[in-house]
Amino acid sequence: MLNVHELKAQDLYGLSPVALTEIAEQMLQHIDEQSRHIAAQAQDIKFRDAKIERITFELARLKAWKFAAKTEAMNAEQRQLFEETLAADEASLEAQLEALQAQAGAQPDVVPQEPRRRPKRQALPEHLVRVEHQHEPEDTTCPSPDCGQPMVRVGEDVSERLDIVPAQFFVHRHIRGKWACRCCELLVQEPVAPQIIDSGMPAAGLMAHTLVSRFVDHLPYYRQEQINARSGVHTPRSTLAAWSGRGGAALQPLFDAQREFVLGAQVLHADETPVNMLDPGAGKTRRAYVWAYARSGFDALPGVAYDFCVGRGAKYPMAFLQGWSGTLVRDEFKGYESVLKPDGRTAAGCLAHARRKFDELIKVNQSPVATQALQRIAWLYRIEREARDLTEEERLAMRQARSKPLWEELHVWLRLERTHVPEGSAIAGAIDYSLNAWTALTANLNDGMVQVDNNHIENLMRPWAMGRKAWLFAGSELAGQRAAVVMSLVQSAKLNGHDPWAYLKDVLTRLPTHMNSRIEELLPHRWQPMG
Repeated sequence: MLNVHELKAQDLYGLSPVALTEIAEQMLQHIDEQSRHIAAQAQDIKFRDAKIERITFELARLKAWKFAAKTEAMNAEQRQLFEETLAADEASLEAQLEALQAQAGAQPDVVPQEPRRRPKRQALPEHLVRVEHQHEPEDTTCPSPDCGQPMVRVGEDVSERLDIVPAQFFVHRHIRGKWACRCCELLVQEPVAPQIIDSGMPAAGLMAHTLVSRFVDHLPYYRQEQINARSGVHTPRSTLAAWSGRGGAALQPLFDAQREFVLGAQVLHADETPVNMLDPGAGKTRRAYVWAYARSGFDALPGVAYDFCVGRGAKYPMAFLQGWSGTLVRDEFKGYESVLKPDGRTAAGCLAHARRKFDELIKVNQSPVATQALQRIAWLYRIEREARDLTEEERLAMRQARSKPLWEELHVWLRLERTHVPEGSAIAGAIDYSLNAWTALTANLNDGMVQVDNNHIENLMRPWAMGRKAWLFAGSELAGQRAAVVMSLVQSAKLNGHDPWAYLKDVLTRLPTHMNSRIEELLPHRWQPMG
């Protein structure tokens, strides 16, 4: 059979009609095969282009959501979940798009002309252990045929990749030699070092890990039990709970000192949040409350103290704040009225709560009055951002010069608008909230340490909001109080830039032999790790 691919024009001369017919059929068959192949390639290209177009559209939509979400009414947990999901989806789509574009080659009609700007990657922390892998050529002789001389190392490129080894348990073996005098029949041996649990199994590091897993990472004990079991270590949840109980009891003197430190501030933030507490007698849970008290967000020595209470009445903050005087930043909860009655106590309001009243109206019916109120409040927050890193005196001077006229203008405007809105309307309620709390809202104009809102303490409440979704409820009033003890210390440690586990491990190691008269040395704002 003739090969039509190898035929030339001169080869066709002299061929018989039968041969020419055979060649023509082969050529037509080859053309049909090529046409089918081209059609299949065109279909593949069309499908790939459509897929690239769809993925590009999905990426654009994700980015639109990403920036639009900043104005959405989401709580902290919802926003965090949204951002995590968005990041995962965006990375997946980008990987698919890169793979498709690599298959398609350069396609100007699909690939954007401008290179995509990537955020600068943050350098990996210096304290991490580095495991070096050397990569050198097997042969360092010049590969040029006319040379063959030894090559000289003139530099190197270094790239770093982050890796992890899952948590590993290890055992401390304390070997205490026995020394005897045969003449005197005397035995000498080093005493056992005091521990939080003298006859127990856990070292300070494991106790700290259990507490941090529970109160920082919000892992219920049954999940810690499962995680430990993967390393072949059997730690029943009842045992883990017992360790936490012992650890919380040991930390109580430190919490008492932390409470005194927090109450030593002239400006305090206060807030409360509900937490379910198990009520065995009724066979269900009941509502309890965690009260939080924190030193000003401007304070050079930050700190927070939590108080677990079975109710929300004013008697609980009154008991905690007994003997304290200063400025209390809080919301307009009626329970604070009794708290502020003693002489020497001043109320400061929360501009974020006032703003929220107007923001809710915009989301519902696009109120023009609410929109203008938010614009005026935004001017005040802009000045606060500029004053954030100033000294107390400089901040107060800036407020007096720039913020005070805006506050006065806002006050006049609110009173005027109040006369124009219907009585009993939602916008009237939002305006009344600000006007009724005006003295407290403007307390920041008289004290440079007072913040314009209570967001500082609300941020410190987030761990409780996250925790109650993980462990659902406190097992008892005592368990809630123990949680408040640990949370006060670990959150204060975080405020002061410490790793909670390193802080607790060191403190639990030192507490059994630490003098009570020097307990303040172990407070988060004064703590220095042992050398």
